[in-house]
Amino acid sequence: MAANVDQFVAITGAPTRDAKRFLEKYKRLDVAIDAFYGDPNALASAQRSTVSTTKINQLFDQYKDPDGDDMIAVDGTIRLCGDLGSDPADVVWLAVAYDLKSPSMGEWARKGWVDGLKRLNCDSISGMQSLLTQLRQKLSQDPEYFTQVYNYTFEFSRPQGQRSLGLEDAQGFWALLIPHGLQGGALAHVQRDDDVDMTGEEGWKEEHTQWWFEFLNEKGGKGISKDTWQMFLEFVRSIDSKFEKYDAEAAWPSTIDDFVEYAKQRVSS
Repeated sequence: MAANVDQFVAITGAPTRDAKRFLEKYKRLDVAIDAFYGDPNALASAQRSTVSTTKINQLFDQYKDPDGDDMIAVDGTIRLCGDLGSDPADVVWLAVAYDLKSPSMGEWARKGWVDGLKRLNCDSISGMQSLLTQLRQKLSQDPEYFTQVYNYTFEFSRPQGQRSLGLEDAQGFWALLIPHGLQGGALAHVQRDDDVDMTGEEGWKEEHTQWWFEFLNEKGGKGISKDTWQMFLEFVRSIDSKFEKYDAEAAWPSTIDDFVEYAKQRVSS
């Protein structure tokens, strides 16, 4: 019971008393967590838990660049990851970047840091370790949150003054995000309204992500536009595994139009 209580608190940020109440009522950890997130009163209670703004600022000062602006730079982020026992390349850091409004990769401004950690009810290293677990699960399972993080990734990672994201960088982020969303259900296949599901239609598979990379590399080009980045997410969620139900007349970017033809050839071969 104690281990489940600790895990419940780590994932939800709820007070221990609420963790015990939900676990006693629902028995199973996963069911209790789902019930907690479905209870507005419980969520409000968890959000009222107090954290120290002073401690959050002290945490920021511990990692900020001593010789630069009031920022945590890449070196500080690497030290932070080391103290947290976290890989800087872990997909969860894209979620942290969204919640703390990171201005660019590996960097944090004080305002985004303080406002974000206050909202997330976190003011310590141990709290951040629990937060990483919570955000990783949410990113994997929550479609709306996944979309928010996905779209923010394009904005904070593209070079300043550039309208597109470099092809290599885009593939790196897709390689982190797409498998994570597929595994947890945030990228679960969504059928069109006019589809009749008689056999459990399959959607995007992990191998299709590799096809997408191979297509882009063969096609060439300098980068991925914002439109292509955003529409690709909708495409992954809606396309069937055989690429048969693609509406070429819809407003898809031409890159996705061309990929569908490429993928159909791969399927047939």
